[in-house]
Amino acid sequence: MICFFNENIALPKIPKRKIAAWVKVVAQNYGKKIGEIAYIFCDDEKILEINKQYLKHDYYTDIITFDYSEKDKISGDIFISLDTVKSNSEKFNTLYDNELYRVIIHGILHLCGQNDKTPEEEKVMRKKEEEALLQLKIDN
Repeated sequence: MICFFNENIALPKIPKRKIAAWVKVVAQNYGKKIGEIAYIFCDDEKILEINKQYLKHDYYTDIITFDYSEKDKISGDIFISLDTVKSNSEKFNTLYDNELYRVIIHGILHLCGQNDKTPEEEKVMRKKEEEALLQLKIDN
């Protein structure tokens, strides 16, 4: 089950059913099934608080993923700062929605076992994000 929540900020206007179906397809590509996935959209202050409290990092970020997966069933809480998504879309000159979808799938890729700690892993992660984004069908 995939759920969408918001904290300190309005829920983004996204096609939730299409996003959920897309997430399931991407997970299946990695041999995974969907368990309990909670997307929590928040502001920069909330993500900074989480980053400090749980990861001991004192900086803003676009996404923090807590992995509760067991075997081939992925589960987790995925916190996404819409403030940082917006500033990143401006910084990288991309559409806000595209940046948001990239971050949404980034969390799923982490739950599927993909990492981005090293520059090489980060490069592979970007490629996998792009591959996943090509599978997303949103009618504009």
